[in-house]
Amino acid sequence: MMKPVEERIQDAKAYRKSTSRSSLGAWEPQMNRPIVKQLLLEQEETRQKELIPIRRERMSVSPFTFFRGAAVIQAHDIASTPGTPFRVQACGDAHMSNFGIFASPERRLVFDINDFDETLPAPFEVDVKRLIASIEICGRCRGFTGEQSASAVHDAAAAYRQAMREYSDMGNLDVWYHHVDVEDLVEENADSMNKQQAKKVEEMREKVLAKNSDRAVRKLTETVDGRLRIKSDPPLIVPIREMLDSEKMLYDFKDIMKAIELYKESLPAERRGLIDQYQPIELAHKVVGVGSVGRKAWILIMMGRDNGDPLVLQIKEAEQSVLEKYYGASAYAECGRRVVEGQRAIQTAGDILLGWLRLNFQNGSRHDYYVRQLWDAKGSFDLDAISFEGYHKLSMLCARTLAHAHAKTGDRHAIAAYLGKGEVFERAMARYAIAYADQNEADYEEFMKFNAGY
Repeated sequence: MMKPVEERIQDAKAYRKSTSRSSLGAWEPQMNRPIVKQLLLEQEETRQKELIPIRRERMSVSPFTFFRGAAVIQAHDIASTPGTPFRVQACGDAHMSNFGIFASPERRLVFDINDFDETLPAPFEVDVKRLIASIEICGRCRGFTGEQSASAVHDAAAAYRQAMREYSDMGNLDVWYHHVDVEDLVEENADSMNKQQAKKVEEMREKVLAKNSDRAVRKLTETVDGRLRIKSDPPLIVPIREMLDSEKMLYDFKDIMKAIELYKESLPAERRGLIDQYQPIELAHKVVGVGSVGRKAWILIMMGRDNGDPLVLQIKEAEQSVLEKYYGASAYAECGRRVVEGQRAIQTAGDILLGWLRLNFQNGSRHDYYVRQLWDAKGSFDLDAISFEGYHKLSMLCARTLAHAHAKTGDRHAIAAYLGKGEVFERAMARYAIAYADQNEADYEEFMKFNAGY
C-alpha cells in the first residue's frame, strides 16, 4: 500500500542527502566506458544488414542526427551517473525531435511526445537528461550562441520543475485529463504574434490535419492497369511484389497478412470491428527514422467502402528497450506490447488503432511488432530552420509536456518535492547539458572516423 502523500514528500526531500540535486548535473566518462563503435555495432547485430549504411548515413549528417540515432550510448552513460528512485513511465528517447503535434480522436490538435520505441519504467531524470542534452546539441547545430542555448536549457529545466509542482497541486483525474491544446496555445499567444507568424501557425495547422491516409495513398501509390499499388523506391520502399521471387519472402508475406488477425486481438472490441471493414490491398517494406533504420517496418494499404476510403497502417518491429539493461526487463513478454502500453500510459490522445502482435515465422525466427496509422494528422517542427525564439519556446513546451507524462505515470508529489522551489535543479541541468553535448561531439567524431572505413 502506498504511503500517504505527506510521508512521500518528506522521504523525497530527505533523499537529497544521498543523491543531491546538484549531483544530477555530473558527467565524466568512466575509464571503462565502451567505445562508441562497440555499442553501435552490438545494436546493429539485430538490424537488417543491407540497411545499416542508410542508418549510418542519416546519423552522420550532424552531431544532432547522431545523437538522435544513438540512444543506446546515452542510456549507458546515464546509468553510470547518480540517480534517483523516482520511477515514471519513461519515454526512453525524449529528445526535441520526438515531440510534435497530433489530432485527438475529436480532431483537436494537441502537442505531445511522439516516439515510444524505448519506453520503459525508469527514473524521471533519464528522460530529462536526454531532453536537456538535445536542447544544447540542437542549439549548437543551429549556430545559436552559447548564451542563447544556455537560456533555453535553463528555462526548459525550470519549466519541467515548475510544471511538476503544478501537477502535484492538482487532483489525479485533473492531471490525467490535462493536455496541451495547440489551438488554445495559439489563442493565448495571438497578441504576441505578428501576421507572418500567425500565417505560419495556420499553415502548420492545415498541414497537420491534411497528413492522413488519403495523403499517404496519393504520395505512396500509383495506378497501373486499373490497380492501385505502392510505388517502388528501393531501398527505402520495396513493395512485396518485388520480393515474391524469394520463397522466404513468400512465407514472410503470408505471415504478415496473418498478422492482421493477431493485431486485432490487441484492440478493444469496437475497434476490431472498424478494422474488419477494411480489406488489405498491398504491402511494402519502408525505411523509417534514424535510429530505427534496420528494423523491419512495413506499410499496409487497406481500403474501406471504395478506393476513396483508405487506411494506411505501419507495422514496425519492436526490440528490447535500450533502458532494459540498466533498469530491468519490461513487464511484458512482447516488445510490441511494451511500446503500446507505454504509449497509452504517456500520451494524452493516442492513435485509436494502436496495437501490437508477435509473429513466429516459418523459418524459426520470432519478431515483435507494434501497429499504428502511418499518418494520423501528425506534424513536427523543422529544427534545421527554427528561429531562436521558436527553439526557446519549443524547449520549454517539450519540458512541460514531459513533466505531464511523468506526473501521470509516476509519483508527482515525490518528484516535485525532490526538485524543490529553488534553481538548484536548473543549474545542475545546465552543467550536464554542456558537458554531455561536448561528449556527444567527441562521440560523433569517433563515429565519423570508424564509419569512413565501413
